[in-house]
Amino acid sequence: MTMKQLEIGPLYYEFSRHNEPRIRIESGQTLLVQTEDAFSGQIRTNEDRRDKTEVPNSNPQTGPIWVEQAKPGDTLAVKILSIEASLGQCATRTSDPKQLGEWLGDDCPHGTHIAKISDDMIHWSDQVKIPYAPMLGCIGTAPAEGVPTTGPAGVHGGNMDIVETSPGSTVFLPVFVDGGLLYLGDAHAAMGHGELSASGLEMPSNTVICVELLKDQVIPGPRIESSTEIMTIATGCPMERSIAQGYAWLSLWMEEEFGWSRWRAFDLLTHVGKISVGYYGIGTVATKIEKRYVTCGD
Repeated sequence: MTMKQLEIGPLYYEFSRHNEPRIRIESGQTLLVQTEDAFSGQIRTNEDRRDKTEVPNSNPQTGPIWVEQAKPGDTLAVKILSIEASLGQCATRTSDPKQLGEWLGDDCPHGTHIAKISDDMIHWSDQVKIPYAPMLGCIGTAPAEGVPTTGPAGVHGGNMDIVETSPGSTVFLPVFVDGGLLYLGDAHAAMGHGELSASGLEMPSNTVICVELLKDQVIPGPRIESSTEIMTIATGCPMERSIAQGYAWLSLWMEEEFGWSRWRAFDLLTHVGKISVGYYGIGTVATKIEKRYVTCGD
């Protein structure tokens, strides 16, 4: 099947079922998707500033992508094949420390910072180089009710900011409306756990995905499978509730698909479970376990 391409077009700041599909694909289709950065292209140099009077929202999405035969109650399995920096650079800003201001103060400079990307490294400064580890901050389907913005995350996916949403991983998303209506964007060259400044190393991207339709497979929320781990994503504050929900969903996934008793899974996760943290301000976590434990059986 020839790879299709979805170029930059209208930028959407909601995961909405009301937008006309920009492209229609069959299950198994490979697709190159162009995305803009979280700043809507407003920061390209160290002198640029984020102007929310012009563009009040963040994390613009490319889409929606219609998947033929997708119906409510199905699941989309989105394999991320590659994420490339389309401009060879990334940008961040540190002007709003939010909760950290209680201890750091409120005199944080704007901190616009452009870093070049080459040789699989992010040249953060002359002294500091960060490994290029691209991921998608946002990916999600359109809910049947409500129109969530690209600010929060939820059972539809959305602004999860989980570093494992990266090349080699498959993101599983529930289908709520005909066609699924998949959106993605907010690519990062790298991001630390928690995304303290609410900005990763943001970049426009050329992202290649392969979308498989899993018929009649209902999942309660987003899941990710990497080469070594399976994980469930939960979001909300307080974060301890998200952790509990994520691990409960992971226990049920182990029961439904891998033959574990949920309580035996609960016991094992107590000892070998791990957590990956998205943006701390909205309490998003991935609760995960290495496959080598899951496949050895209960």
